[in-house]
Order: sequence, then structure tokens, then C-alpha cells
Amino acid sequence: MLKRLFDISVAAVLLIVLSPLMLAIAALIRLKLGAPVLFSQVRPGLQGRPFRMFKFRTMLDARDVDGVLLPSDKRLTRFGKKLRATSLDELPELWNVLKGEMSLVGPRPLLMEYLPLYSPVQYRRHEVRPGITGWAQINGRNNLSWEEKFRLDVWYVEHHSLWLDIKILLLTVTKVLAREGIAARSHEITPRFNGSRNARSLDRNP
Repeated sequence: MLKRLFDISVAAVLLIVLSPLMLAIAALIRLKLGAPVLFSQVRPGLQGRPFRMFKFRTMLDARDVDGVLLPSDKRLTRFGKKLRATSLDELPELWNVLKGEMSLVGPRPLLMEYLPLYSPVQYRRHEVRPGITGWAQINGRNNLSWEEKFRLDVWYVEHHSLWLDIKILLLTVTKVLAREGIAARSHEITPRFNGSRNARSLDRNP
């Protein structure tokens, strides 16, 4: 209950304080990338229940001659990369926090199609609400392997507290300003998760 009250209070204040910045970002996206300004996608939330997550759009709607979307790395613009590097594309998720679908801190909401690929222990990341930032984000972010991220997510599930959330939020600000862990090693787009090899042994040896 205390965590939820903290989420509502901080998210409401940030939405008010950052509204001029968010309007400016929306205008730039409309100018540089066109409409729509927001990107939305169904993601798994608490207990894996689906919800629609909102972010600022960072990619072009570029398609090939057959009308199929080009690969993500072909559609991510320089402007979009800057939004991602500064994490400004995540700001609309504050609305998801107010609605109770997300928390300020928690495991990042990934794709619905990943749900059947998790091991039983990895699936525990859904025992709490997903977050805008999390323990994995301040301990390597996209420079971690999927298995390392999930171990950190489960650690958070087992140890989360209001004070840990405050610590993570403060460290997130410093990490974003330092631009640490932005790209996935040498990639701009995070590689897809295709399941863990020997998932049972990973569960026995966290």
C-alpha cells in the first residue's frame, strides 16, 4: 500500500512538472517522425496480465515495397536514438503508473510473446508490477544478458521495499545523466529473447 501511494504521488507530480517538456517532445516527434506521437503496445503486467503501455514514438513507419515494416534498426532515427539514450521516450509510462498498471520501480515490461519462454523462476518477475526503471536498469541495463537481467529482476521481487525503490530512482537519474548501459553492447536495438538454454539448471543455480 505504501509503495502504491508513493507511486501515485510521484507520478502525479512528475506529470504536472514535466508536462511542458512532454509537450515539446510531442511537437518534435510530430515534426520529425509524423503521426502518431505515441507508441503503444500490449505488455504483460502484474501476474502476466496484459495492459497497454505508452511511450513516445522513436521510429519511422517505413515499409518495403510489399508494405511490410522495415527492421527496427532501419527505422530508428538519430532523433529517436537521442530520446532513448536520455530515457525521455519512457515519460508517457507515468500515465500507466497512475492507472495502477505499472510502478515507478519494477522489472521492465517485455513482450507478451516472451511469457511461455520463461523458466519458472524467471516468470517470478511478474509477481510485482512492472516498472519504468528497475534493479536491472541500474546494474547494467542493456549491457546485460537476458539471464543476468532476469536474475536481477527476481532479486528485486524478493527484496523490494520503499527504501530500495527510492535508491533505484536516485541511481537511475545518475545513470541516465551518465548515459550508462544505453546500447545493447554493440547494438542500438536490444536482441530478442528466445528462451534460456538449460533453464532448469539456471533455476537451481541463481
